[in-house]
Amino acid sequence: MGDRLEITLVKSTIGYPKRQDRTVRALGLRKIGQTVTHRDTPAVRGMIRVVRHLVEVVERPEKKPRASRRAKTAEKKTAGKKTAEKKTAEKKTAEKKVKEAASKAPAKKKTQAKAKKTSKAGGGAEKDADA
Repeated sequence: MGDRLEITLVKSTIGYPKRQDRTVRALGLRKIGQTVTHRDTPAVRGMIRVVRHLVEVVERPEKKPRASRRAKTAEKKTAGKKTAEKKTAEKKTAEKKVKEAASKAPAKKKTQAKAKKTSKAGGGAEKDADA
């Protein structure tokens, strides 16, 4: 069990007992040549046995169930959240790298710039005093 059964109506129910007609209808068959798929369960097997002279049965392996629309949209939303989380994590790591680089390299530039400013300011003050 666990497989699927493809049931095809190959013969009319006219002239057969009403019980068999109702069984065919319960299987979901309306027209000759129509095929329906059911799970392979004892109940379905019993129905097929009652009308075995009117139908053909083919066993098929169980297909992987398709995700519902809601499940697909939920997957998309969670995938979007994951990518957003990845982006924010990448931004944070990039910002950390920038801060580390800024704290190491510009510190020398700032001290050099401060030294230049003080020397300019001091030099200007000396010039004003001389004049």
